[in-house]
Amino acid sequence: MEKIRLGIIGTGQIAAVHIREYQQMAGVEVVAVAGRHEEKARQVAQTYQIPHYYDDFRNMVARDDIDMVDICLHNNLHMPAALTAFEAGKHVYCEKPIAGSFADGLKMVEAAKRAGLNLSIQLSSLFQNETKAAKAIIDQDLLGRIYHVRSVGLRRRGRPYVDGYGTPQFVQKETSGGGAVFDMGVYHLGCILYLLGNPAVVSISGKTYQEIDMDPGRKKTSGFDVEELGAGFIRLGGNLSLDFFESWAANLTSVSGSMILGSKGGICLEPFSFAFGSGDLDLNATPDMKTFDYLIHNIRQNSDAYDSPQKHWIAALQGRVDLIPTADIALNAMLISEGIYFSEQLGREVTANEVKLKSRSTSLTF
Repeated sequence: MEKIRLGIIGTGQIAAVHIREYQQMAGVEVVAVAGRHEEKARQVAQTYQIPHYYDDFRNMVARDDIDMVDICLHNNLHMPAALTAFEAGKHVYCEKPIAGSFADGLKMVEAAKRAGLNLSIQLSSLFQNETKAAKAIIDQDLLGRIYHVRSVGLRRRGRPYVDGYGTPQFVQKETSGGGAVFDMGVYHLGCILYLLGNPAVVSISGKTYQEIDMDPGRKKTSGFDVEELGAGFIRLGGNLSLDFFESWAANLTSVSGSMILGSKGGICLEPFSFAFGSGDLDLNATPDMKTFDYLIHNIRQNSDAYDSPQKHWIAALQGRVDLIPTADIALNAMLISEGIYFSEQLGREVTANEVKLKSRSTSLTF
């Protein structure tokens, strides 16, 4: 098994999560970490016993002994960091969403292809047992013709910084590009697109909201200028439709989770359920997730490569499995997400081609 050597770009809370997971994997070595401030980079390196640290990620990616970089930065910093890494001949693993705009995400995907290098986006929802079970059902054609799907995410109170966690940069367009739609919507939307085979987007109609009160002090210091809730209706290729709901904050105790509806059966992902019909008989299946997980890990080869996005990424670099095209899925999710914003601005449905033409770079220099 080939050893993978990597560098981390970023020194915040997400970088720490990624570092800890890599350090638990066999055949992986975190060689260096780079941050905007040398002292913070040094502290992270000392905490996790990483041998090298930098205050300029360009110096880190120039190292000959690094195979890949992991980008743990705010959304509008993803694209410039990724392109620099590709120019240095490094594979790139990047936090979600792919970037702060479709235009920037497209640049990343195209740069990876030109360089013949791999790009993967952190989509943890693809590696949950519920997603694996749904894919198994779909692959066996138990749903029949899929015609409508739903992408749903609900937080009762979970706005970054203003609700008590994270930094103000999460709620500022300048660094994040968007709010709940970008931040959490990509997980649920990415999961649905993956299960559908990542179909083409035809058109998007959307609305965004910032309605719920927040602490006045936090509001003043946050610079909060993004949405806390986004909703939309999307037409997809293959005569498919998708409705979208994603909130950081909403006055609801619960909401039905993401779902996939087919001519023979239907799936609800959260909590997982499978319903199907046979003639005049309607049937509801109760999944045995514990046994499902046991069988996957004791019968299927390389099953560990599907336990998390980072484990999958490393296994793909080692040549053990084919890389799930998370970059293409995340780019499609960004097309829908940015389409929701454009639809809100214009007050009408927009086509996918309109979004592609209107999208502009939101990248910042790191």
